Amino acid sequence: MKATIWHNPKCGTSRKTLAILESLSGVELTVVEYLKEPPSAEKLAQLYKDAGITPNEGLRIRGTDAEERGLPNADAATVLDAMATDPILIERPLVETDKGVRLCRPQDRVLEIL
Repeated sequence: MKATIWHNPKCGTSRKTLAILESLSGVELTVVEYLKEPPSAEKLAQLYKDAGITPNEGLRIRGTDAEERGLPNADAATVLDAMATDPILIERPLVETDKGVRLCRPQDRVLEIL
């Protein structure tokens, strides 16, 4: 099985999710440090659609200026554009496998797509 994690090594939940993925045999894992390699707005739209959530549900509020920028009440395109240009706004970690996508908060949500 292939799995991709959009990872922030400074985030405890992201590290725990990565550890779960690394502990499994047979998983071909791709780790993307999204703060260094941000996904495009189009890729984010696809990930959120496949996860069954809206871009606003994938918006990180804590530790960001999202509220000051009015992003929690903005339309999806505005939120996606903001995330693509300022990836700290992406709530993490996102994991994609051939079984789906999950925003893995808490980290055990990754088990739903393995």
